[in-house]
Amino acid sequence: MKTIKINTKQLFVALIMIGSTGAFVAQTTPKTDSVKVVASTTQVPTNPVIEGLKKQVETNPNDAESLAKLATAYQDATDWQNAIATWKKISVLLPDWSPSYYSQAYSYQSAKDDLNAKLSYEKYISTVKPEEIETSKKNLAYAYYFIAFNEQKGNTDKAKEYVAKSIQYDPSNQDAVKLSQVLNS
Repeated sequence: MKTIKINTKQLFVALIMIGSTGAFVAQTTPKTDSVKVVASTTQVPTNPVIEGLKKQVETNPNDAESLAKLATAYQDATDWQNAIATWKKISVLLPDWSPSYYSQAYSYQSAKDDLNAKLSYEKYISTVKPEEIETSKKNLAYAYYFIAFNEQKGNTDKAKEYVAKSIQYDPSNQDAVKLSQVLNS
């Protein structure tokens, strides 16, 4: 089996920054209903960065670092379907690398696919290693909040449990605090 070389520390920090920015935006506009995204026949505009990264990936399809850059470029271009597909490829190559699941969830959420976003956030939570918890607190807080928000009508007990974990990781998250108050009133 071929070993994949990747500077995981740099990539992880970059993805945390991307995810934190996306989590902030995502937290300010929670969705109350799930909407399935229908594939469009229109082409999403591409750019030279994406084209260059696609060539790098064609040359070496197992280059996780190039794949992560490509997935991020797709996200920057709001091409959610290609971002999701690329993050999934990374998850196959690096199944224990939690940031790929967080980024998948962010992309699903941005594409208005809350069900798959929830599943990806759950996978993210389950793959964060104990030594990564400290640097992942904001993302963990948001993942737990998102799941709690989506469970509040169907599974109140799970929603209460998850919002409590969200607040544990980020007590300053006002959306989670408000949801906790609503759930516990």
